[in-house]
Formats: sequence, C-alpha cells, structure tokens
Amino acid sequence: MRDCILILFGALGDLAKKKIIPALYSLVHKEQLDNLHIIGTDLANISKHNMLKAAQELLPEIDEKTWHAFEQITHYQQLDINNLEDFKKLKEFIEVIEKKHNLSGNRLIYCATPSDLFSTITKQSHAARIITCTSIEERPWQRIIYEKPFGRDYTSAKKLNKEIHNCLNETQVYRVDHYLAKELIANITLLRFTNRMLEPQWNHHDIASVEIILDEEIGVAHRGNYYNQTGALRDVVQNHIFELLALVSMEPPTTITGSDLQEKRAEVLKNLSFDSGILGQYEGFRTIDGVKKDSMTETFAALKLFVNNERWKGVPFYIRTGKCLQKTKKLIHLNFKPEHCRLIAGCPLPANRLTIAIEPHAGFSLELNAKKPGYTTTVVPITMEFCHECLFGVYTPQAYEVILLEVIDGDQGISVRFDEIEYSWKIIDEIYRKQLPLYFYKCGSNGPDEEFEGKI
Repeated sequence: MRDCILILFGALGDLAKKKIIPALYSLVHKEQLDNLHIIGTDLANISKHNMLKAAQELLPEIDEKTWHAFEQITHYQQLDINNLEDFKKLKEFIEVIEKKHNLSGNRLIYCATPSDLFSTITKQSHAARIITCTSIEERPWQRIIYEKPFGRDYTSAKKLNKEIHNCLNETQVYRVDHYLAKELIANITLLRFTNRMLEPQWNHHDIASVEIILDEEIGVAHRGNYYNQTGALRDVVQNHIFELLALVSMEPPTTITGSDLQEKRAEVLKNLSFDSGILGQYEGFRTIDGVKKDSMTETFAALKLFVNNERWKGVPFYIRTGKCLQKTKKLIHLNFKPEHCRLIAGCPLPANRLTIAIEPHAGFSLELNAKKPGYTTTVVPITMEFCHECLFGVYTPQAYEVILLEVIDGDQGISVRFDEIEYSWKIIDEIYRKQLPLYFYKCGSNGPDEEFEGKI
C-alpha cells in the first residue's frame, strides 16, 4: 500500500515547483497513491496556497477536481534548518496529520536543496526524531531522498556520506539521479539483456567505440552563481554521464533490480579511467549574474575514457556535454566495427551503429547496410527506427513520478550507491588535477574548434 507522509525541504525552490510538486499532482490525478499527505517546508513565512501557486502556474493543464483534492492533502510549515526547535515543531505537526488522517507512520523526506544543506537537514531531522535509524524490514518505514550531485568532490562526498550514516542505515538512503528514471534510460538495460541479437555483440570484439552526448542549446540562464561554482564536469559528467556509461557497459546483473544493478554499475565505475579531453566556456558566460568576470569554469567538456576490463578492452568511450550549443541532443551511439568487405566495388562498407536517443525525440535506431534497388551489388546504409511516442503516445511517466513511486515502493535500483559516487568523484578530481586547457566557443556552435582524438 502506498501510504506515507512526504516532507519536502526546499519547497519554494525551482526543483520543488518545477518537478516534484507537479509529479505529486500527476500521481494523485492518476490515483497511484493510496493515502498521501505532503508537508512543504522553507524559510519564508507563507501559506500553502502560495507554495502551490508557483507550481500550478507551470502545469500545462489542471483538472479542477484533482487540484482541489491535492490542496486538501498539502500543508506548509515555515522552518529554519539551523533551528532544532523548528524541527521539533515539525515533528509535532507530522504526528497530528498522521493521527488525523489515519496514516501508517511511513515517512519520506525529500531534500530538494543544494547538497551543502543535506547534512544539516539529516542531523536535525534525526535529532528531532522525524526520521530514525531503522532496518529494511522495519515497519513503518522511514526514507530520505537526496538529489545529486552528492558533494562537490571526493572528499566532501565522503564526509557527507559519513555524517548521514551516523544517523541512518544505507537502506534508508536514496541518492537519486533523475536521468536513471527517464523512460529510455530505464529501457537501455532491457534493450540489451532481452535481445539475443544484441548482447553477444556487446563487447570489444564487435564494438569499435561508444559515444555519449548530452548537448544543450540553452545557456545557464539564471543559474549563474550555481554554475560558476559547479561546471559541466560536476553538473553533468559526474552527475549523469558516468551513470549512463555504467548502464551501457555493465556486466549482466543477476536480476534487473535494486542491489544487482547497483553492484554492476559500481564495477564499471571502479574500472573507468580518463585518457584525454578538452574543456570549453561559451562566450558571454562571464557576463551572467553570479558568474565571476574572470571565471575559468567549464561549460563544455569532451573526454575520452576507457573501461579497463576484458569486455571493453581497448574500446574508447567518448563523452561530450555543453551549454549554449547548436541544438539540444541527448543520445548514445554504439559504433560497431566494420564488416569485412566481400564486394568487388564499393568498399569499405559503412559500419553499423545503434543509437539510443533520449531527447528531444526518444527512441532507438539501428543503421544497417542493404542493397540499393536496381543495382546488382551496390550497398547503401538504411536506418531501422523505433519512435517511442509514435507507439506509446506523447505521454509516458515523467522521471520524478518514477522516482517517487520507486522510493515509496522501496526499490533501491533508482538510488545511486555511495561507492558509485565515490568512484565517479575520483575520476572528476583526477581530471581537474590535469588542468586541461579551457577554450572559448561561440553560442550556437558545436563547441570549441580545437581538435583532439576524442572529439565527437
């Protein structure tokens, strides 16, 4: 039974109003939660109506009956995270709601805040006994969600993890990467491990290279202060791309659930090594509010890496991400080795390629070679394509709906285990130590003009 009270810290922030509250509304509309109450908390002294209004304005459409029901289960309490007394008052409020609405006592904390507040929220919530250290079998359950990035380097992430583990068990902790909840990302594992024609070729014998591209047309907008302190390596490469790389390249898990997936992703990241790369910054970044006038923060990264195991021996993994590029495209290419050409003319043959498109148009495509009509042995490349929205419609569950349901259901597969984060940060720290050159590029371009072996 999906029965709990959800405490949302940072309820007035962008993440809450743009993603979490709309996802909760959608789940209520689809009647996927049995008995839910939501308490938003933030520093401002406002009403729940004002909290919800900010999110309501961003919803494409509203069902009045559902919205009224959603308002009835939503509450707001002002809270200063540095004031333990506020947490004690919050606990009393939680208990009143649980008793009044016959809730089971299941509690879910969502930290929709910067990671430098995670430790304080956890310690104060634990001290006030809003959440306590419980085992995986105990009922009612108590869980907490932290939105990645988790820390800003290996040292800070390790310190944060230790402080959390002083209060809670690992089975209560969900470090979420919303990319792992995207429909096509979740489908990568199933695509590979449920198709006999793919899995036997998923190795260095048949694949020449792998490309992971997360390009964005938009700049950093109003996130200048955040991005100036973070950069593309921390914000996207460590946060999202490494998890995608691990999903694509992991060994077959025993089951496609929870700890089995975490174990196999961690094995990949443990064996991941950096080879070379370049960094870039788009022209005009330094003029944005919150960005230093002499900022050397990267808004673009193109890297070459290797997974040092038998399956991927010698196969380069090329990754690229950037802001203010020519167009938004988020995809993964698996480039197969070329087939030996047995034709009299027309050699070499184009190599096959499997593409997993994430955004803006989700789907798969496989590039093959076929005979050109009317010619005896002339071969042309053709594309076999699966369009996700063509088959399933425009609407599929949004990432934050999936996150909320899977955490409520206790599925750890949506969570990133700490050793995955640990290995990822070690690589990012190594890249920063290399002091790669920073090149400038024009907005609307494909990034810096400078060439290097791993540029895609």
